[in-house]
Amino acid sequence: MSNVPPGDRLPPVVPHVVADAVEGLTSRLRKKLDTAIEQYAALPVVVVDGEGVRITCGEDAVVTLSPGAGGVVAEDGQARCSCLLAPRCLHRAAVLSACPLAATPDPTDATATMEPVEPGTAATDPVEPGTAATDPVEPGTAASDQPIAAPGRTPPEAPSQERAAAVPNPPQPASAPPAGPAPAQVAAAAGLWAAGAAVLAAGVPAAGAVPQAELLRAAHSARLARLPRAEAAAIRVVRELRSAREQRVGHQLSDLVSALRELLLIAGRLAAGDPDPALTGSVRRAYEQGGSLRVYGAFREPVISATGYGGVVTHVVAEDGRWFSVADVRPGGAARARGAATAPVAIGSATLNHSQLARSGLLIVGATVSPDGRLGAGRGVRATPVRGLPWAEGPMAALFARPLSEEAQARLSGEVWSESGTEEVAREPVGCDLMIVGASGDHVLARALAPTPPAHHPTTATDAPAPDGDEAGTLDGVPTPDGGGARTLGGMPDGGGAGALGGVAVPDGGGAGALGGVAVSDGGGVVVAEGGAFGGMRPVGPLIRLVPASRHPELAHVANLGRLASRPGLCVRVVGRVEPDRATTLRPFAVGPVPGAGMTLRLPAEWQDRADLGYDRLQSAHLPPPGPPGDLAAATEEVDPLASAPLWRVRRLVELAVAGGRRAVAESGRGTDAKAQQASLRRSGFKTAAELAAALTTEADRRERDVFGRLTDPTPDRYAWAWLATATHLAATERALVQASWQAGE
Repeated sequence: MSNVPPGDRLPPVVPHVVADAVEGLTSRLRKKLDTAIEQYAALPVVVVDGEGVRITCGEDAVVTLSPGAGGVVAEDGQARCSCLLAPRCLHRAAVLSACPLAATPDPTDATATMEPVEPGTAATDPVEPGTAATDPVEPGTAASDQPIAAPGRTPPEAPSQERAAAVPNPPQPASAPPAGPAPAQVAAAAGLWAAGAAVLAAGVPAAGAVPQAELLRAAHSARLARLPRAEAAAIRVVRELRSAREQRVGHQLSDLVSALRELLLIAGRLAAGDPDPALTGSVRRAYEQGGSLRVYGAFREPVISATGYGGVVTHVVAEDGRWFSVADVRPGGAARARGAATAPVAIGSATLNHSQLARSGLLIVGATVSPDGRLGAGRGVRATPVRGLPWAEGPMAALFARPLSEEAQARLSGEVWSESGTEEVAREPVGCDLMIVGASGDHVLARALAPTPPAHHPTTATDAPAPDGDEAGTLDGVPTPDGGGARTLGGMPDGGGAGALGGVAVPDGGGAGALGGVAVSDGGGVVVAEGGAFGGMRPVGPLIRLVPASRHPELAHVANLGRLASRPGLCVRVVGRVEPDRATTLRPFAVGPVPGAGMTLRLPAEWQDRADLGYDRLQSAHLPPPGPPGDLAAATEEVDPLASAPLWRVRRLVELAVAGGRRAVAESGRGTDAKAQQASLRRSGFKTAAELAAALTTEADRRERDVFGRLTDPTPDRYAWAWLATATHLAATERALVQASWQAGE
């Protein structure tokens, strides 16, 4: 297989190659670098057999990139220019800076994914940040002078015969306090802090190729010092900076804010000697023996990276409820993601493709498993296809039996200061039964369904005679005369053939309830008669927002959610992930029919009761007929604690600091508007947020000078710490509001 990417795409480059190329430029050429990058990035890329790709930058300047294994430019010699100033020329540095960034995996791990997928660009199952720092420490560096502690462990000491003789029963290592970072790690973290603080003070417009190269150089130093978490955070900042400066489709400023916050917090704590092993991260993602496993397919997740990688990750669940995944991600973008949907599964001698695995199972002998649950494909692994299980049986049935609010709380328990830590905890899927309410903006509203207690089952007209001799029923203990097709739901008069579903007017449908015998109490609880549209389930809890896992036009997520929103009252079984940054929000990956429900999906038999929203396209034939006219979402009050809280004032200030730099924050703090915003925060109870915002604007405007007009403190350290305190407090407060939103209405 060729390592050369398609002709319209540049190959990814490891960070230190870019940093070396920019560092070799003179100061005069560095001033021209940003303009050259924009110019050369628009040039055609020509694929040359046996050489790689060529970019003609001028009459006598042709840059040739020769990717190595995995399609990545990993060495300086793999990037050449034909001009006389090469290799310290502007052409070579500009072309390398225009290439996407790659993180080199462990060369001994043949199953590792080459490229971590950028968060927020597509439906992703992120690769562990630790895969970027897998190379051994270079001989002679300070990092190799002493052992580096793995997460949760202290560095081992050299054995001593005298100590063994004198201390027959040495103390347990677990009782010893964790060792702090090594001197080389402290120095590398200090370099990362300085580069990150400089980017923050400059802002997006001024954070061009040169500041980015300095950050990449610091990231490479962190790699050599065995700080994979800090290195991954720095690379992510550079990627988000490029997206912001190029105004790429789908970029969000909040992603850059989160990346910069994590980088500065990790680097600042390590530079101060914080012994927390979580700051170091995992040095390598080694596959360990997992014994024999019987796994059942659950769903497929498309992967499309802005850096040119694409593929699929098929998620499977073991009999004990543990989640595993089988990944197939390579260079190729959206086309690769579409083709990988039916590509063969590379585990043992299994003859399944990913589409079949998602609906069947595997019996794996000698399984190898990575810390993030990826199944390896080593030589000793043997896999045999087995019959799959429907979602109503086996481990998936247990997943749907747990309350959604409890599962959401567990997924939101990650480290609030760490974006990667939050994603790692929230990555495990959740399952729930939902009732579609309707579309609202960029998302679909739904309510969770829970089993109806038997004591609350209503008595219908066919079960008991009405007191007045006419057809009538008792809903939630309230007598309800039929009155020619009208009912009283939750003690509220129907008002001419209409009921009420949580405050939403719905037609009665001829005396049976619009949604199969729904009864709504005054408190918003819903009781459904057996045999109704919900099959003995009742909507409970807050409104849930379903957002597309990816908005890429080549995938079916958006279209499928639109289909679901066209059937208010539709009952669906959903497998997805909790969105940690939005109130009561799920990103669904697969849907299926709710057992026993009348108004639910009608999927083909070959789909085996599930549809992958990224690949399988729902049609009108897969949906039940529309219910009686009525908009379930019309009178539904959608409550978003994040949107209603005045924290948007702090969020705007934090994002302004990243987008405009220190000067923009200082300008915003002058005048009466800033004081009015702080007063609003205090009145709402967010006193700490108001104080931190005031401290940030004050520090941004502090430029003390000596008698000669020189700055007394030219470094941006104090400003960076003030911004970091504000951003971290904002993230913690928003996380608390998101957690509380899942408990509302219970």
